[in-house]
Amino acid sequence: MLLRLLRTHLAPYRRWLVAIVLLQLTATVAMLYLPHLNADIIDNGIAKGDTAYVVRIGAVMLGIALVQAVCSMSSAWFAGRTAMAFGRDVRQRLFHRIGSFSAREVSTFGAPSLITRATNDVQQVQMLAVMTCMMAVTIPIMMFGGVIMAVREDAGLSWLVVAVVPVLFVCIGFVVSRMVPAFRSVQERLDDVNRVLREQITGIRVVRAFVREPHETKRFEDANEELTEVSLRAGRWMAALFPLVMGVSNVASVGVIWFGGHRVDSGQMEVGALTAFLAYLMQILMSVMMGTFMLMMVPRAAVSADRISEVLATSTSVVPPAEPVTEVDVAGHLDLEDVGLTYPGAEAPVLSGVSLAARPGQTVAIIGSTGAGKTTLVNLVPRLLDATEGTVRVDGVDVRELDPELLWSRIGLVPQRAFLFSGTIASNLRYGRPEATDEELWEALEIAQAADFVREMPDGLDTAVAQGGTTVSGGQRQRLAIARALVRRPEIYLFDDAFSALDVATDARLRAALAPVTREATVLIVGQRIATIRDADQILVLEDGRVVGQGTHDELMADNETYREIAASQGVSGEEVAA
Repeated sequence: MLLRLLRTHLAPYRRWLVAIVLLQLTATVAMLYLPHLNADIIDNGIAKGDTAYVVRIGAVMLGIALVQAVCSMSSAWFAGRTAMAFGRDVRQRLFHRIGSFSAREVSTFGAPSLITRATNDVQQVQMLAVMTCMMAVTIPIMMFGGVIMAVREDAGLSWLVVAVVPVLFVCIGFVVSRMVPAFRSVQERLDDVNRVLREQITGIRVVRAFVREPHETKRFEDANEELTEVSLRAGRWMAALFPLVMGVSNVASVGVIWFGGHRVDSGQMEVGALTAFLAYLMQILMSVMMGTFMLMMVPRAAVSADRISEVLATSTSVVPPAEPVTEVDVAGHLDLEDVGLTYPGAEAPVLSGVSLAARPGQTVAIIGSTGAGKTTLVNLVPRLLDATEGTVRVDGVDVRELDPELLWSRIGLVPQRAFLFSGTIASNLRYGRPEATDEELWEALEIAQAADFVREMPDGLDTAVAQGGTTVSGGQRQRLAIARALVRRPEIYLFDDAFSALDVATDARLRAALAPVTREATVLIVGQRIATIRDADQILVLEDGRVVGQGTHDELMADNETYREIAASQGVSGEEVAA
């Protein structure tokens, strides 16, 4: 997966890669030639007292060193740009793929894991890409070129190279084979820490309300301790690598000096040649060390590449139509025919045999106990999920055949959990219609019963909003989310328990203000309170994903036991409603 990921996303930068190869090739050849010139100066200049020769060859060495420095710096510049562009492209692909996921795929991976994959995992592969661009050419040329040049200087010591290099490879292979599973565990434990931390930050109010700080602290400590443990295990193997390589290198250097000294003493070898041989041996071992450094990064990058590829290889269950319908003749028509939804591997369906029909000017309400499938039903309309049975039609066309942009342009969704983006109140209200004027924003706020508290804010519409809308209360957040849907002026409104955080009086005023605005639109309301939905033209009662009652409030109070139980639990009776 790692090689495929690198090959796929580095392909657009072939020219930069060619430049890196040529520059690294030039720099490495220059590096290999310098010890030979140094030996030449020692044997033919210093040993013979020829100062002019030393100066002349020294100038050549300086020129070659300058070429090497320029090529190395240029190569590093191209490598950095290539690797950063690679990381940008992978993150962009991940972002678009995750953005296409339905709620099913998001829940399968989990939000913390997706965030880690799009950030930390991409960074691990990106770091390897940098090192690959900078060292992939240098390492083999320096290794094999160093061997050739060392043998050229003195073949009698070449057996030392033959003995040392395989020993290094065996040692490195053993350590790396232990590092791969360790780094896989590190990434998995990092997911766990992100998940626990995300839950605790998001649910800090609940934690404090139930005095569960010690419990949550223990959860985080456990996850953190597991991450620390596996990181230390991987770190111990990583820490053993460099001393191992340095130990072998130092033993090899001692061997060269020992056996080379005897050869110099017997006249079989010049001092300069011994110096050059030692330099080439160090270059060979340096290339092995550089390769070791890359190999240290490979296991973690390989694990990260697998996790990235897993996301990129996952297709959304909500497949865009091959030939989407881009024009429709009617507006505001919503039909569900025997709709059912079963998650893969689930024992029972979430929804089964649900049917309803709504037309412009009508309000259809859905009520039921927690877990009855109300939110799931609403999510089928904008195709956040796809039904596994039956058909969902908007304006007479199956939503699976409608152009997604056309479908979403006709729907205004207020989700169960009202979410605001970081920015200002105005930027959030204009999220669905960027061209909306300030007057239209204030009109929507008036209808949503949010104008009063927005006016009291220091900057009005320009008041800053934190991510998730945490700077406003739950009721204010819901009203702003309702105003955002109103600014869009869609043909179908979907209110998924959008009034739950409002008091009864505000709820009543808001619904009264909504009536004239939504007179020409279709309204689908999911509610928990009878007071919120009792004026609806049609009410569906859901229980365990099935419709167990359908009709007006009065009809259901007369003949539906489930609806009467819900009403009784809220202190509502038929006589009170009539009164």
